[in-house]
Amino acid sequence: MQVDAVIVLFCVWLAGAAGKIAQPKGLKLETYKQSRSRRDTRIDGGGGHKSGNPIYKRSPDMTKSLMTKSEQLLRIDDHDFTMRPAFGGPPIPVGVDVQVESLDTISEVDMDFTMTLYLRHYWKDERLSFPSTNNQSMTFDSRLVKKIWVPDIFFVHSKRSFIHDTTTDNVMLRVYPDGNVLYSLRVTVTAMCNMDLSRFPLDTQTCSLEIESYAYTDDDLMLYWKKGNESLNIDDRISLSQFLIQKFHTTTKLAFYSSTGWYNRLYIHFTLRRHIFFFLLQTYFPATLMVMLSWVSFWIDRRAVPARVPLGITTVLTMSTIITGVNASMPRVSYIKAVDIYLWVSFVFVFLSVIEYAAVNYLSTVQERKERKLRERLPCTCGIGNPDEMMIDPQITGYGSMDVDTTGNYGMPENSSRQEQMLAQVTLNNRQIANQVKPSRGYVNIWIDTHAIDKYSRVVFPGTYIFFNIIYWSIYS
Repeated sequence: MQVDAVIVLFCVWLAGAAGKIAQPKGLKLETYKQSRSRRDTRIDGGGGHKSGNPIYKRSPDMTKSLMTKSEQLLRIDDHDFTMRPAFGGPPIPVGVDVQVESLDTISEVDMDFTMTLYLRHYWKDERLSFPSTNNQSMTFDSRLVKKIWVPDIFFVHSKRSFIHDTTTDNVMLRVYPDGNVLYSLRVTVTAMCNMDLSRFPLDTQTCSLEIESYAYTDDDLMLYWKKGNESLNIDDRISLSQFLIQKFHTTTKLAFYSSTGWYNRLYIHFTLRRHIFFFLLQTYFPATLMVMLSWVSFWIDRRAVPARVPLGITTVLTMSTIITGVNASMPRVSYIKAVDIYLWVSFVFVFLSVIEYAAVNYLSTVQERKERKLRERLPCTCGIGNPDEMMIDPQITGYGSMDVDTTGNYGMPENSSRQEQMLAQVTLNNRQIANQVKPSRGYVNIWIDTHAIDKYSRVVFPGTYIFFNIIYWSIYS
């Protein structure tokens, strides 16, 4: 029994010794986090000699802590952000400012314009206030925008609009500790512009971009320009090919909808003056040259039909082409434009020059017929008067031997004074011949008038066209 007792006591002693040896190994299995925490406790407890070091004296900023989520810091889950700030109270003021990055296109056919801009909103939402020791703001991207309340701004009369998304959504949200919020986004919008083209292309157009809240009336949301006219900033490098940007300015008005009520509406007005030089080169100068070219026919012999007729037809067709080309790039408006007046008046001048030659040619034909009848009715005058004095036989023989039907206008005598002198001599020497020649005196006058038509046209047409240009440019310039 004593031996058994000794053995039991020896086993108990071995078990106790094994427990003491195993205790240090348990300390080595302690996690790094527990060890770091225990070490920091020892430093705080026994590190009084380092109390003057600012590293241990400054308290950390919770806004910059990696261990704190932004949603938890802003307490997003603690509030209902489907309601506007201060719901049930006075309307929330939302300031707006705009920076125009580019004015891309102005379309007369579609009556619209395209603009790229930075749209910024400013308001205060106390639900987003957070503690901060250094008053630094927090900046977020579009992912947080979907979790909080933002103004529901839209563009009135817009046709297309989108937020740029390269390389990510161009949206920025900045929240300040006191709850002030800056919400900025980069937008391209195509909006309607009602243009008055009655003075085109010597016109000046004013277009407007209208901004408004979609759901909140002026009882819930007060939309205003944050700094008045200074809220609108323009890039100095903006330029357009056809227009000169004269000025930008802002206004504010109230818009009424019969079913929903009154809304605050912000306007961005910009005035554009069209460059005229392009249209001078492409429209006005060619039209003027075609009119001047039609006047060349007044200096061409009326008997040169192959020269005058193609010239008149060519100028008429060219003016038709110019008018068609201008109207192809314009909207089908129901009123007359300034360029239409100029082109159609020029077309009338060209057309009248063709009509003028038609009149001259017709009168010349009538003259030929009467001259042929006169030669048929005129008896032989070989024995009348003094041959050396009258010189009738060579004259009569000269154009009597020519066939008018085969030669046309070229069968007529070139010198009108010689013919008139010959007819006058025949009248003085023979009464019977005088009775036959008397009806032809009116014909001689008609023949002289055909020359006078071209002569007067050389002065009347240019003078009238110059007078029209003076009146036109004094009214529209």
